[in-house]
Amino acid sequence: MGNTIFAATYQGIGVSYYHFQNGDELGKPFSAYLFQRSRIADLAPDLTMDYEWNFGISAGWRPYDYLTNPNNIIIGSRINAYLNFGLYLNWRTNQRLSFSAGADISHFSNGNTEFPNAGLNMTGYKLGVIYGLSSRQEIHRPSVDPRILKFPRHLSYDLVVFGSWRRKGVDFFGKQVPSPYRYLVVGAYFAPMYHLGYRFRTGLSVDAIYDGSANVYTEDYIVGTPQPFYQPDWDRQVALGISARGEYVMPLFTICFGIGTNVLHKGGDFRGTYQSVALKIKSTRNTFIHIGYNLKDFQEPNYLMLGLGYRFNNQSPSLL
Repeated sequence: MGNTIFAATYQGIGVSYYHFQNGDELGKPFSAYLFQRSRIADLAPDLTMDYEWNFGISAGWRPYDYLTNPNNIIIGSRINAYLNFGLYLNWRTNQRLSFSAGADISHFSNGNTEFPNAGLNMTGYKLGVIYGLSSRQEIHRPSVDPRILKFPRHLSYDLVVFGSWRRKGVDFFGKQVPSPYRYLVVGAYFAPMYHLGYRFRTGLSVDAIYDGSANVYTEDYIVGTPQPFYQPDWDRQVALGISARGEYVMPLFTICFGIGTNVLHKGGDFRGTYQSVALKIKSTRNTFIHIGYNLKDFQEPNYLMLGLGYRFNNQSPSLL
């Protein structure tokens, strides 16, 4: 049943290595990651359009240092998150061998756990050969099991609790002044989600956040002297927001997107909009690991969201 809904989908573990021309500044990083690849559409009897995403960590970076590596204003940590998404044409020649060609985009970031965190984005082209150690099913879609044609549309309710830490830079006369401190971030959200089918669900979420870096400030700035950073009262570091969410469901993994705004707050850093992207990794039928990232106004890095979730009223049929 699962192969009928998610035809030609498989997961695995990968590693990659990167060589930059300015390696003395950026380092020589490598990545270890989870990946999932699946078919989007059949274009011809032996030709498909596929997607693949990677999610993992990268190490071997040479981070910014104002004395030894001042030109690297992009990466501030030796270990960073790694994200990749690509679209590919896949031409299958037999049961085991296929050729792949396409384009992808990669992103490296430390999630604001260190400063600076401008992040590094790359686009590229890929040509590859895929060889399966065991033969796979024919490329044509299998016949649909009538037992799973009718998906029970329903509402489920996701409760997620998360936390992380972050560094903060404060704008001072157009220049970012880094705080020497790490700040705690703790949050939770409750999201009623309407299941449209096996692959999609959407809904609204109530989002609560405590951000220990929100609305911190500095004053009496003098070049070349240590900077005093001041933390406001706790009520200027908490907020309650509402966001619209959409999720794409895959075997074991779910990719989640959200956009919202804070409705209860005391201004400052909580004004404007926030965006979130997350990966939910299924651990049991109703529990999952939550790994996400939050942006402000589509451009400013905010914080990581590392947590656990539970799904109430889950009526989706099991495909295992």
